[in-house]
Amino acid sequence: MRREWRRLLRIGAAAAAVAAFAVMLLAPQAFERPLAVLTKFGQPAIYDRDSLLSLTLAHVGIVAAASLAALVVALSIGIFVTRPAGAQYLPLARAVANLGQTFPPVAMLAVAVPLTGFGARPTLIALFAYGLLPIFENTIAGLKGVSPQVVEAARGMGMTDGRILKEIELPLALPVIIAGLRISIIVSIGTATIGSTVGARGLGEIIIAGLQADNLAYVLQGGVLVAMLAVLADFGLGFIERRARQPRSP
Repeated sequence: MRREWRRLLRIGAAAAAVAAFAVMLLAPQAFERPLAVLTKFGQPAIYDRDSLLSLTLAHVGIVAAASLAALVVALSIGIFVTRPAGAQYLPLARAVANLGQTFPPVAMLAVAVPLTGFGARPTLIALFAYGLLPIFENTIAGLKGVSPQVVEAARGMGMTDGRILKEIELPLALPVIIAGLRISIIVSIGTATIGSTVGARGLGEIIIAGLQADNLAYVLQGGVLVAMLAVLADFGLGFIERRARQPRSP
């Protein structure tokens, strides 16, 4: 009964978050009056230089592109270093994956802008580098967490190494890998806001515009949208992770 109540509370919270997020994007004027108290000298309370929906989609797009690239690279390297032929390269791969976390995103942007110019590209590079480590480490943890007895039983049945990886190791490691992807995406949603400092479109535009104009309504509006986007991503990926942990019916 308690588990059912928790499930219903999660569903209710997710539905409320989706509804509030949709209202903020599609009918932001509904929040104009409460936000007006944060403005000065007749400043607008609702950001109107660009569509909130368009900025949100751009924000989601850049996070999705960087996260997909990080997933492909981290998963591939993680699989390689957990095989006997690649085990010796694990320290090197881990050091490379750690580089993104060693340098702050702002420093990564400062390095990427001279190489790629202003716009979305430096932000993609920064998010990609920053999102590698959680996926990489969780891939290794998930694959190493698979019982050796299960792998040996599959090998005894005549399954090839490739088939064991595809049909046994990856499915069993999937919940842990999704957990790493979940962390990576949530961090990237917040980090992507700084991309607006180098010309990338996204919700960071609203926050930066508010800081430049000393308009707290803009800052709060952009911050809340980013926070709600992260919460919704956490809800969705958490649901997928829980489903992946459930035992499959034969």
